[in-house]
Amino acid sequence: MHVFVAGAGGAIGRSLIPLLKANGHTVTGTTRSAARAQELRALGAEPVVLDGLDRPAVLAAVAAARPDAIVHQMTALASAFSDLRHVERAFAPTNRLRTEGTDNLLAAARAGGVERVVAQSFAGWPAARTGGPVKDEGAPFDPDPPAQLRSGLDAIRHVEGAVTAAGGVALRYGGFYGPGTGMAPGAEQWEMVRARKLPVIGDGGGIWSFCQIEDAAGATLAALERFTPGEVYNVCDDDPAPVREWLPALSRVVGAKPPRHVPRWLARLLAGEHAVMMMCESRGASNAKAKARLGWTPRWPTWREGFAALAAR
Repeated sequence: MHVFVAGAGGAIGRSLIPLLKANGHTVTGTTRSAARAQELRALGAEPVVLDGLDRPAVLAAVAAARPDAIVHQMTALASAFSDLRHVERAFAPTNRLRTEGTDNLLAAARAGGVERVVAQSFAGWPAARTGGPVKDEGAPFDPDPPAQLRSGLDAIRHVEGAVTAAGGVALRYGGFYGPGTGMAPGAEQWEMVRARKLPVIGDGGGIWSFCQIEDAAGATLAALERFTPGEVYNVCDDDPAPVREWLPALSRVVGAKPPRHVPRWLARLLAGEHAVMMMCESRGASNAKAKARLGWTPRWPTWREGFAALAAR
């Protein structure tokens, strides 16, 4: 297939392009950065510099490329963790790409007769905080998320609803780690753990599901090649784990002292209700459907091996 990867300059895109090429596909990849265009070309993609919010530019680029499939990986997550207290403000650019950007790509797909669309969603905190600790794709979203997360959840609802209604597929990725992400040696979140700036809040009972970035790319390839219209898949490893378990383990891997512990009331004052929710009440995600229907198995089945390998690398 000829695959149009929107947001190819991001972490998934840079892992996905070589994988697509190795499996016989050709790639057109978009980036907002002219400097990154040459990097995409070196990876094997034909680069296009555009803003995903520029509807005429998106329509023109897809029309010129005439792809068989579109992969929507447009986000602005590089600086999204710079202000954890004001998450709504930090995620505003990504929310626009998941709403306006999604609509632009779907309009371009309709105009070009492209039926195979795969889009990025998220499998972390959006699930309702009731019932068991691990959720499948049929579980409802949180009906009343903290204020700082409401616009983000609305954007996730939009991208999933619009893409699946158009016959596309939504991939709910777990929390990314690995090359090119914020969770890698020298990157922002990794260094926060090293500096003991990421504490265990309350009982640390929030369940997190992780996904190594190369595994995310592998699942995206599988979703393209085993495409079933209208589906949603959780893409994460086999080991959803509470914060009180994975955060101390990561601290050991990065060579830091154990994380600090902060009571819920103090975290609520310092960081906000959303931080308490994510660290104490969030639910994990089951990858059973993706493994069964896409024939995909994560290379890193648990974050334990994945974190250790990343530190060694």
